[in-house]
Amino acid sequence: MPGPGGRSDAAAQPRLRLDKWLWQARFFKTRGIAAEMIESGRCRINGQRSLKPGHGILVGDVLTFIQGNDVRIVRVLALGLRRGPATEAQELYHEIARAERVRPPDTLE
Repeated sequence: MPGPGGRSDAAAQPRLRLDKWLWQARFFKTRGIAAEMIESGRCRINGQRSLKPGHGILVGDVLTFIQGNDVRIVRVLALGLRRGPATEAQELYHEIARAERVRPPDTLE
């Protein structure tokens, strides 16, 4: 892709929208659900909060996000071309950690 002045940028790497990647990797059933989670501020890319579903991610990025009651931390291994079967989706990431969110106990009155 040409950079400023029409020159190609050798350092340019392919990127994929964050919501699309989360959907392709089968973390969320629809892109809309993935986008809502991102817009609510419950997703980080390399430790930085992202509020934009269209934020471009790269191979090697570390994503931290909430899925249901779990906090997931994954490293992006590949950018998908389609939403394929679960076995194909699992090749897109490496799970670094998965933990259940700690919720404060209900206060007794």
